[in-house]
Amino acid sequence: MELSIYLTFIAISIGFIAIPGPNVLVTLSTSLSEGRAKGLQTVFGIEAAMVLQLVTAIVGTTWFVYALAQGFFWLKWCGVAYLLYLGIKQLRAAVTQQPTPEKTTLVGSFGRGFFVSLTNPKTILFFGAFLPQFASAGSFFFTQLIILSVTFWLLSLAVNIGYTLLASRFAHILSSGRLAKIKHGASGVLYLGAGTLLASLKRA
Repeated sequence: MELSIYLTFIAISIGFIAIPGPNVLVTLSTSLSEGRAKGLQTVFGIEAAMVLQLVTAIVGTTWFVYALAQGFFWLKWCGVAYLLYLGIKQLRAAVTQQPTPEKTTLVGSFGRGFFVSLTNPKTILFFGAFLPQFASAGSFFFTQLIILSVTFWLLSLAVNIGYTLLASRFAHILSSGRLAKIKHGASGVLYLGAGTLLASLKRA
């Protein structure tokens, strides 16, 4: 794999990762409504699910990936329902101006990110189609896929942490008084947007 190809892969990957999808919207919403620590826990959950998806894309054959996507298809709607539930809860908090009880354990925020990321079956198909485009055929093909996967994962981690730090700054500003209503409202809209986006995804 030539350096120019690798740099092109990095540039395109950053573009894909930075575009607001379900993972980014959930990261922003959690960071905005619950703060930086919970946002980071959500990011780690997302990245943990991505490890499984990347491994599946690398070692699975094409038919296995498609079979797995069909098996996970129903999970997509579980993810949609969960995101809509979170969005409605935040909007209710905005209307009543009362704080919503949040889980304080690592499993709560981590599990949220993991579940939302894993219930997007399109991700595995994307990795299976995207990564091989930048690997040269030959005896080191598998090694190149591993390098590309690790690179994508690190870029995703960096971008999502950046989103978390940015959103958490706004959460601090909106932490009291009438501004808290805006915070819950914005968080609710982001959750609903993530759910709608996940619902709109169609299998290839």
